[in-house]
Amino acid sequence: MSFTSRSTKKHHERVEFPLNCSVAALQGKKCPNKYPSDFEPDESSTETCPDYFRWIHQDLQQWKTSGITEDMIERGKASAHFRLVIVGGNVYVEKYTRPYQTRDVFTKWGILQLLRLYPGKVPDLDLLFYSGDETKIMRSDYQGPNSTLAPPLFHYCGSEETLDIVFPDWTFWGWAEVNIMPWEDMLRAIKKGRKRTKWEQREPYAFWKGNPHVAKNRLDLMKCNLSDQYDWNVRLYYKNWSKVVDEGFNNSKLEDQCTYRSMVPMQHYWPIRRQDKCRDLKFAVEWGNNHTQQAQDIGKAGSKFIEEILTMRNVYDYMFHLLNEYSKLLKYKPTVPSKARRICVESTACKQKGVWKEFLFRSLVKSPSNKPPCELPPPYEPQAIQASMDKIDNIDKQVENWGNVYWNKLNDTNQ
Repeated sequence: MSFTSRSTKKHHERVEFPLNCSVAALQGKKCPNKYPSDFEPDESSTETCPDYFRWIHQDLQQWKTSGITEDMIERGKASAHFRLVIVGGNVYVEKYTRPYQTRDVFTKWGILQLLRLYPGKVPDLDLLFYSGDETKIMRSDYQGPNSTLAPPLFHYCGSEETLDIVFPDWTFWGWAEVNIMPWEDMLRAIKKGRKRTKWEQREPYAFWKGNPHVAKNRLDLMKCNLSDQYDWNVRLYYKNWSKVVDEGFNNSKLEDQCTYRSMVPMQHYWPIRRQDKCRDLKFAVEWGNNHTQQAQDIGKAGSKFIEEILTMRNVYDYMFHLLNEYSKLLKYKPTVPSKARRICVESTACKQKGVWKEFLFRSLVKSPSNKPPCELPPPYEPQAIQASMDKIDNIDKQVENWGNVYWNKLNDTNQ
């Protein structure tokens, strides 16, 4: 589902409740006593949400029968960075441990924007959030006849082995520490950067830039870099973020990375195995260099997905439906924890400085939506999920076989 530039422009021009830090300071209040609570969209008809919204049902399936109790929330506190409660349209947060950088700030900011986009529509709820890198709630720990019920934990990522509830990444509202702008600004910059160099003129290598010391797989990836002994057709760059900050991010803008060919495949990406990544990467680049039109088609499909499906409107609608479906599972009425404090856009943004404050203001929702949220599609049928997994597995095997043929021929030539 895509949204026209006309509707997007109308949404941003209908300013109804802007953020005014000076007024908040003069009144001596961090949060206004009353926020707009009426949602009156101009359009009554709704569109069906993109197909990936169906995974909301799957992520919450663990608690469909049991529901979610206060005891589950209490037991999950040890795994969370903070607890967030919405009561009567107001947001309250109880902090547990300090997260990395300001991920929690931008995550909570995103939820506050959702309440401004759809005032009065987000139900009362009580949730736990973890903002680290690794998944937390292992599925295997809650299986068997004597196992306890798993605590619900919202997180930026999930896997087949875990029960973490996937929530949009904080970077949609900006990652100030590494100068990644809010998503709408970042997308415009990437689209502009992509036009600087034609596809045929881009560097014929797989490209990666980042900090390899945050994960074992990244450290292993660095073995694939150019060396005196071998060229895997990969260019990997260690990024010292402290130095980057001091240099003003001059060589670290995402929009400037578009001179490298992006190996994203069969439709949107190219599968790379963790256990044989160097050989897989070299073959992927060789295949792309010898099948330029097909590689370009894959790149265009990936770009189209990002530009038309991964819109901020869809991000907010995904959040809305996830939180709405989650709230239906609560077996108790949410109340404000004794140690929680209320947060709002004023208390969150007005105290920030520099690029942190800039990004918060740039990602501010200034007015309610002119249309209701998209309609959540029904859950996937179990056979549909299996068919999708089988399709992906077959594609992976096909690419693996192509790679084996490539390396066998290369070995025969060198003998």
